[in-house]
Amino acid sequence: MVEFDLDFDEAIKEVQTKGAQQTAAEWLERVEEENGTVPLIYKKLEDNPEALISHLLYKNAVSQAGALPAKTVELISLAVGAALRCDHCTTYHMQVAKKMGISNEEILEAVLVAGLLSNSSVLANAYRLVVPETEPCEGTCALK
Repeated sequence: MVEFDLDFDEAIKEVQTKGAQQTAAEWLERVEEENGTVPLIYKKLEDNPEALISHLLYKNAVSQAGALPAKTVELISLAVGAALRCDHCTTYHMQVAKKMGISNEEILEAVLVAGLLSNSSVLANAYRLVVPETEPCEGTCALK
């Protein structure tokens, strides 16, 4: 995962003590040290340190939920990046996955599952648009 452990209260104190600009710069350095690179979105958010800090704190809180192993979370991140056709996301998470020791076979399987679901979503949405009067929607699309 792209994170380092942050205690929320300590992180807030760090921002209050050092300011947003310095804290954001130091956190980006930590991300780069731990992962060998910095995600593009983090680099773009560097000009708005409050947004970057908020994003990193949110991401840290989600990743600390801890129900899924880090390897699984990274494979999900890679697969979602591929499904969303985000080249930078896919490349970045591929590098992190390889650094974590995730095999090519595991990476390929995650990407294939993401592609399958992405394709199924396109087909399901198109089908509902083409024949809505003959096949009433049940399940999640009936919640509209």
